[in-house]
Amino acid sequence: MYSFGVIVIILGVALDGIAGDMPWLFSRISHPVVWIGKLISFFEKRLNRPERSNGDRLFRGAVTVFMVLVVAGAAGGLVQLWAVNAPSGIVAEIFLLGVLIAQKGLYQHVAIVADTLEHDGLAAGRQAVSMIVGRDPASLDHAGVSRAAIESCSENFSDGVVAPLFWFAVAGPIGLCVYKAINTLDSMIGHRNRRYLYFGRFAARLDDVVNFIPARLAGGLVCLAVLISLGLSAGTRAWRTMWRDARKHKSPNAGWQEAAMAGGLGLSLAGPRQYGSEIVRDPYIGDGRRNASPDDIRAALRVFVLACVLNGLWPVLIWLALNR
Repeated sequence: MYSFGVIVIILGVALDGIAGDMPWLFSRISHPVVWIGKLISFFEKRLNRPERSNGDRLFRGAVTVFMVLVVAGAAGGLVQLWAVNAPSGIVAEIFLLGVLIAQKGLYQHVAIVADTLEHDGLAAGRQAVSMIVGRDPASLDHAGVSRAAIESCSENFSDGVVAPLFWFAVAGPIGLCVYKAINTLDSMIGHRNRRYLYFGRFAARLDDVVNFIPARLAGGLVCLAVLISLGLSAGTRAWRTMWRDARKHKSPNAGWQEAAMAGGLGLSLAGPRQYGSEIVRDPYIGDGRRNASPDDIRAALRVFVLACVLNGLWPVLIWLALNR
């Protein structure tokens, strides 16, 4: 990591913490992730033909991934080249990092669920949580809404916060932009349904690969945040639950931070869930209470905030250790 990278990380993380999703800006111009999404849709509509064979659709999906990553990498490369040649490029790097991580935005979305469920009732809580999870909100009771919000907070801590910063630390703006493109590809076409089972398979597997290290780092950061904020007993429980239950999750990556959060808060998360007409009978993660509440959501958010701070520190500590 070059020396200015530490400054960019500190200021980029701070920018997102202060400004969040910047609706005042991105209501006027498209967010970079929206641009990526439009590019994915452009290729998907033209290449993902239902009359094609499964092998052909798999190949065409891989081509789509390659083309999108070339464009995203080129965009990141331009910012990186700019930063090497002009101080204003460093400002562009700070802005890019602040835009492509999602600390404050995730916090706000999850906090709305807690406040809405507590003050406006179950129906309003279901509506609020439907904005951040894919499961059928009508199937959720008070505890189900609370658990869903905590699960979303935990899982998206890796995808939205840890992984973007990790790939920026590893490969600068190119790594950051390529990661966000892969993550957007997975969210748009990496589904196990008839339309995307083959076309989106390469995108889904690539997303698993690039999140392998960040997810485990995220789980460790959640354990450390629990240890600092809730004490040795809770921290030990988070660590043990993470190592015991992370592999119960259907995703090879999402279980690490979710299990750490479940253990730290003394909850059981995941378990059977309904997506439309389909019931997914997953095992529970954690062996604590299932009757979560808005207070548990707020406890998860306190852990999340501290974990975000720790996430901003590790690249700085590594750089200082390497440059002593």
